[in-house]
Amino acid sequence: MGFEREHNEWLCNHLKQRKGERLDALKRGHGYGNRLFVEQVWWPLAGHFHGLHPEYEVKDWRSRSYFVDILWEIGASRIAFEIMDYGSHGTDRSKYRMDLNRGLFLQSQDCTVLYISLDELKENSSFILSSLRNILFSYLLAEKSAKTTAERAYSRIERDLMRAAIRHHRVLRPADAARELELHTMTIIKYCRQLVDKGKFRPVARGSSQRIIYYEYIGTLQSPDLV
Repeated sequence: MGFEREHNEWLCNHLKQRKGERLDALKRGHGYGNRLFVEQVWWPLAGHFHGLHPEYEVKDWRSRSYFVDILWEIGASRIAFEIMDYGSHGTDRSKYRMDLNRGLFLQSQDCTVLYISLDELKENSSFILSSLRNILFSYLLAEKSAKTTAERAYSRIERDLMRAAIRHHRVLRPADAARELELHTMTIIKYCRQLVDKGKFRPVARGSSQRIIYYEYIGTLQSPDLV
C-alpha cells in the first residue's frame, strides 16, 4: 500500500482506540508538522507505521500528562520525535523552557528524544532523513531482522505487555496496563497468562487468598522477542 492509504489506516486505528483527553489531543495535535514528518521522513525511512504512536501520552516529573508529537516503540526502546515550530516554541520563553525540561526528564526515563525543526523539515527534509537514518540504523536493522522470522513467537499485544513491564521496573499491573494500552483489563490478564506459559512472566500473589496482584517480566532486556 502507498503512503496515503497506510497513513489514513494508521491514524484511524489510533482514533478508534482513544477516548477523552487522548482522543482530543490526537485530533488537535496531528496537524501539518507531524503529517509532514511522517510523509517526508518517516515513510521513506521505515516504509511502515508499526510501533509508531501519534500524540503519545506521557507523564512529566510532576505526574502531569502531556503528549509527545510522535513516539516509536522498538523492542524495549522508546524514541520520541518532537516537531519544533518557532512560532509556538521560540517566542514563548516559559513554554520553550518547559519543552526542554520535559525532554530532559524523558531522557532520564530511558526515552531518546529527537528534536526536529519544522522550518528545516519544510526546506531541507533530505538532511533530516539522512541524519535519522544514521541515528536509527541499528534499530531499523534489528526490526528488519526480526521480520525475517517465518513465524512470530509473540503477538503484538504480548510484545507491548513485555515492553510495558520493562518500563515499570519489570512489574506489570493489569489495571495500569489496561489504561496505558487502552485495552480491557480481562484482555490484559488473558495475554499475561499466555506470557506466563511462555516463560516470560511470573505471577506474583499476596495474602491468604494468593490472589495475583501483578506480573513480573523475567526475560532479558535485549531479547529479540521484544521487537
